[in-house]
Amino acid sequence: MRILAGILGLLILLLQYPLWLGKGGWLRAWQLDQEVSRQKDKNAQLDARNATLAAEVRDLKTGTEAIEERARSEMGMLRPGEVFFQYDDNQSATSGSKNSH
Repeated sequence: MRILAGILGLLILLLQYPLWLGKGGWLRAWQLDQEVSRQKDKNAQLDARNATLAAEVRDLKTGTEAIEERARSEMGMLRPGEVFFQYDDNQSATSGSKNSH
């Protein structure tokens, strides 16, 4: 009787192995679930980036304000007769901190 119980117990363990650790088992399903979750997060970030880029393309196609803003910020372009002033705010902050020591 003990031998029969041992054999049945061993058979149960052999049947459980593929369920938990096999190719299509619980462990693999859990790993795939984690990968799906990471991919969904990445897709959400990419969707947000794509929406931003689509809005920028739409602005560039329809209006001149976006083109003008980009020309001013990235290329330093000015209108005729316009004067550009630039100051360094960091210089005043560092000189003020030197006086306080």
